[in-house]
Amino acid sequence: MISVEKREQIRRAYFIENKSMRKIGKELHCSRDTIKKAIASSEAGEYTLTKPRPAPVLGPYKARIDELLAESERMPRKQRYTGHRIYEVIHDEGYTGSESGVRRYVGMRRRDRRRPKVYLPLEFDPGSDAQADWGEAVAIIAGRQVTVQVFVMRLNHSRRLFVMGFPTQKQESFLEGHVQAFHFFEGVPHRISYDNLKTAVLRILEDRTREEQRTFVAFRSHYLFESHFCTPGQGHEKGGVEHGVGFSRRNFMVPIPNVSSFAELNELLLVRCRADDERIVDREEKPIGEMWAEERPHLRPLPEHDFECCVIRSVTLNGYSQVEFETNRYSVPTDKARKHLVLEAYPFRIEILDHKGVIASHPRCYDRKQDILDPLHYLPLLEERPGAFDYAKPIRRWREKWPPVYETLLNRLREQWPEGRGVREFVRVLNLHRQYPDGLVQQAVEQALAYGCPHADGVELCLRQLTEPETLVLSLDLADHPELVAVGGESPDLECYDRLLAGRA
Repeated sequence: MISVEKREQIRRAYFIENKSMRKIGKELHCSRDTIKKAIASSEAGEYTLTKPRPAPVLGPYKARIDELLAESERMPRKQRYTGHRIYEVIHDEGYTGSESGVRRYVGMRRRDRRRPKVYLPLEFDPGSDAQADWGEAVAIIAGRQVTVQVFVMRLNHSRRLFVMGFPTQKQESFLEGHVQAFHFFEGVPHRISYDNLKTAVLRILEDRTREEQRTFVAFRSHYLFESHFCTPGQGHEKGGVEHGVGFSRRNFMVPIPNVSSFAELNELLLVRCRADDERIVDREEKPIGEMWAEERPHLRPLPEHDFECCVIRSVTLNGYSQVEFETNRYSVPTDKARKHLVLEAYPFRIEILDHKGVIASHPRCYDRKQDILDPLHYLPLLEERPGAFDYAKPIRRWREKWPPVYETLLNRLREQWPEGRGVREFVRVLNLHRQYPDGLVQQAVEQALAYGCPHADGVELCLRQLTEPETLVLSLDLADHPELVAVGGESPDLECYDRLLAGRA
């Protein structure tokens, strides 16, 4: 076959320069048949073999290979013949050619047998269906590059997307993603389609039914939606959300977000989800936001309260007033410590409870073997043991970050009251952080030092002045009531006390 450039040269020489075919053949070194084909058509025809290429070595074995491929189609998908295995079979039967020739022929025959994948166009009623899935993306959080697990839910009618980032794909994150999506959509779709996620499906049974996770069943019962699980390996059954995962990664996470926390990342994603309401999907007449407004009345109403998306564990307090969860240890207030407690693990926080309610709350840590300590939890114990103040790990960590004015106050108290009393007084000041914001306590400490009252009562007095400024008392105008002017101005009669005492005697 000649190139398109050579075909153009022939056609220009013949039609524009009026050269004969003989002259064109001499100048361009082409045969007369080639010139005729170029003159007849400007487009190159496809190259086809007029007869099969000879294969003297492989030829006698082609029928056997076709037989093995037909047999392979009836075998389990994971135990079918590979090109290498077919080569070994016919090699044992006398084939002396190369393995590459066998593999090339097997590939060609499989392509001939393979039907192109085609799908049905689908249409969904408003509020009837949604799809949910996980994806991954990269973000910079608090200066570290991390892989974010991205939860995506998509309404099938309006195509509205909800996207939220989590540290993991654990069940509590999976359920929390649903809760936030329902609030974003202002309702619950009647049916949601999924892959066979372990957070929802415990196992697939022989009859293709699913044994579902008990927590997921309770969650579904709370919101009263139906769940649909795709055929294993058939991700196209929820192709809408598959597309949504890729779309959100390319459009919501580019450039790579640089944020201080997951909370900031999710605020950013929420803003971009709302901005996406202005987009008009191909072959639709209205923007996504308008279609969602039409779909919203058809969604199920939200229940009165949200489902508690957490893992609950019974935990035992150790000797350092800590409880352990997933190799990490979380502190408990020493004045509320109980031997046996309950821990609730949410996607972004840990709560520790006794029989009365929550006694401690921490940001959830996904690293391993970390101590998550709240210094306020250990202040009651430090009042009893001030000698341990300089060595207590929670205080040492806090001390690295607290303002320099705290050190000034601590030194003044130690000079004024040595032998532990000064430290106890300083611990009382630190205890004020339980009631007041950090910045306000710092301001009160600065004022107390300036006023010359560097102690806990002085700091607390300054806090009250900052939070409850004195109101001016207005004097009463008694011009219209002259008889009341003298009230309260008389000298007290002290003899009444003498009479009282005499009467008692």
